[in-house]
Amino acid sequence: MPFLAGCAATALMVCSAEAQAEAWSATSPEASSCYPSDLLFASSSYGSYTFNNDVWSPCQGVAAGKQTIWANSNLDWGVSSNQPDTGHIKSYPHIGYTVNKSLSSLKSLTAVVSAITPSSGAWESTFDIWAGNNAHEIMIWLNYTGSPDGCGNVKPISANWTFSGCAIPIQKDVQLSGAYWNVYVGSNSSNTVYSFLRTKKTDHTTLDVLAFMNYLKSRNYFDDVVLGDVQYGFEITSSPGGLPFASKNFSITAE
Repeated sequence: MPFLAGCAATALMVCSAEAQAEAWSATSPEASSCYPSDLLFASSSYGSYTFNNDVWSPCQGVAAGKQTIWANSNLDWGVSSNQPDTGHIKSYPHIGYTVNKSLSSLKSLTAVVSAITPSSGAWESTFDIWAGNNAHEIMIWLNYTGSPDGCGNVKPISANWTFSGCAIPIQKDVQLSGAYWNVYVGSNSSNTVYSFLRTKKTDHTTLDVLAFMNYLKSRNYFDDVVLGDVQYGFEITSSPGGLPFASKNFSITAE
């Protein structure tokens, strides 16, 4: 589904204010299977950015609730999600940007994020970065309802756990991009997952994405891999009653 059907191809500014307010949205119903996939994974593009509803849990046999994603541009998009108060991640509504460059060819990779998140539910506001032909998944948690030490109602993937069920980091208080992070490494059976949990949670930041990639490279987790998609969104485990999430000034600069 294209952005602004019926508007001139020269972008949002040529359309009326009314059309801009209705740029694109898609709603997926309650579902316990991959049907209807066109709504569960409804997507649209805006310039170099893509949006995806990404309600993926029904395809893994976990029922999901109703979810509506909407977008006017990369600077103004969000989601309303009504996910049941059960375990397992239900969805990852997100914006994406394709880089497709090796780490050594990048001088900088910067992301600006300003989000609006709810005070209840179980979720994380997170980047999901793919590299090495999707062999490596790098998650950067900015805000979340769990705790930085790997406990709570959302937890990072980890190879090691405490007896009380908390993820064990490989390193704590790593300083990157002007903040401190606890780092976790594990596998989801399809690829290796590296999770950086910001110890001081935030909804607003300018992130040096390349610094996280170079940190992992310096620890020999991978070599000069090709960085593919950089995604940012809200990984939602539960949001009963319907909770709103939004992002107001998201942008990526790759040089």
